[in-house]
Amino acid sequence: MYAQPVANSVYVAAPELRRFMEQAFESLGVPADEARISADVLLEADLRGIDTHGIGRLSIYVGRLQAGTQAPTSAIGVVEEGPGTALVDGGGGMGHVVSTKVMEKFVIKKAKENGIAGIAVRNSSHFGFAGYYPLMAAEHGMIGMAFTNARPSICPTFGTEPMLGTNPIAFGAPTDLDFPFLFDAATSIIQRGTVELFERIERPLPEGLVVGPEGEALSDPTSILAGMLKDQAALLPLGGRGEEKGGHKGYGLAIMVEILSAALQNGPYLKQVTGIGMGHFLFAMDVTRFVPLDVFRSVAGNILRDLRNSRKEPGQERIYVPGEKEHIMRKQRLETGVPLPPGFVKKLEAMADDLGIARLEPKG
Repeated sequence: MYAQPVANSVYVAAPELRRFMEQAFESLGVPADEARISADVLLEADLRGIDTHGIGRLSIYVGRLQAGTQAPTSAIGVVEEGPGTALVDGGGGMGHVVSTKVMEKFVIKKAKENGIAGIAVRNSSHFGFAGYYPLMAAEHGMIGMAFTNARPSICPTFGTEPMLGTNPIAFGAPTDLDFPFLFDAATSIIQRGTVELFERIERPLPEGLVVGPEGEALSDPTSILAGMLKDQAALLPLGGRGEEKGGHKGYGLAIMVEILSAALQNGPYLKQVTGIGMGHFLFAMDVTRFVPLDVFRSVAGNILRDLRNSRKEPGQERIYVPGEKEHIMRKQRLETGVPLPPGFVKKLEAMADDLGIARLEPKG
């Protein structure tokens, strides 16, 4: 779900957003190279129009670093290791840094050597938008996947208590188009970040996305965020309420991600997950172990082209494939800058003053 920029949005160029986030992290003890990794993951989300996982989440990481609940450095250690597998401990560090380094040094490396690699990560934290990591694999001509559990927010089918995290599934693959295929979606209809986004832009959520303890529909984002912390609000799984529209499928997928993210590394699950000490599962597969890379890219590209060229619904100009809208948005925002709500910019100005860093400089 993409929210349109609010009236009087403040546009900030990508380099300025990166500078601000890097300095914010560094001011709180994050090493410069790791601050750049974290800022890059957040910036890529904003450039791609995934405003739920960009600079809008910076205050969460800043708050954790200030409170000492989030380690500023990411001391990665290997617990168990095999030719195509490993269990890695993130040392309680920044999830963006832990996951990026694990993808580089373990997942992609092992997939090149052995054809396939699956790495479980424990003792990490929120790693940003999940699609970032499969994109890393796609750049190396590989299929990539990423999974993570998260703080409880999804209720089970026929339930109203938040038990599962939004538990995303991300899958990326190279193509012969000018962008890779990228599917990246929460296993709920919306994610917690969408609620946070609607609070920032001061708009109510559509009904049918969130329920209260008696199954009542909720739409006020501020009360929903407060209610989720008190088990008084829950996001519905993909498919929505009950089974008629497939809500049990989203529920089942969320459990699948929970198992991959917790059982493989003997980590916290369901109500035990707090946002710190989270688990991830990262995967890559070298397609050249099956077919030449150019053949794979061509077939994958043909699949996407055939889908885009199929019969359209009346009134619709075109059909998109996963990853395409984000690719278009990225090119656009590199030119225009990233739109931020004016009220949110004021909060960032207060953050800058508190951290002793330069305020954001709007574009133009």
